[in-house]
Amino acid sequence: MSRYGDDTTVISRTATRIVSPIIFVTAFALLLQGHNLPGGGFIAGVLTAAGFALIYIIFGLDYVQDTLLQRDVEPAFGLEKPAIAADYRAMFALGLLIAAGAGVVAMAYPETGNAFLGQHDWLYHVEPLWDFHFASAFAFDLGVYLVVVGGLLAIVSVVGAE
Repeated sequence: MSRYGDDTTVISRTATRIVSPIIFVTAFALLLQGHNLPGGGFIAGVLTAAGFALIYIIFGLDYVQDTLLQRDVEPAFGLEKPAIAADYRAMFALGLLIAAGAGVVAMAYPETGNAFLGQHDWLYHVEPLWDFHFASAFAFDLGVYLVVVGGLLAIVSVVGAE
């Protein structure tokens, strides 16, 4: 049984292990950076997908499925597509539902002028922690993040399996 990433260099495997957590923390920070203004979800999703693509390139798709996500390596339902591609498509659909739902829920608040994707703060002043506003823009950004990550990783996993 061969180990994952045996066909790559020690330097590339080590650099990936060091750089990947930095990429994911930066993506998380970018997602939260746009918590009350739109814009953080797309770039955070692209950065997360790029981090996973780096891991795919260095260690392979089987490593991501088996070790990181603890999924079966065999394709689902006898299809030639990787089993994890179905999870990425589900992530895409969930993100689309969250993004559209954030816009529809904002229409229920008169403060937004009943506008689709109108800005509304849903939670004020979480006292023990800090002054935090959970805005409808964050729910939209979270949906966009899931759409981008799910879509890009579904493409990368299917193309990478060929």
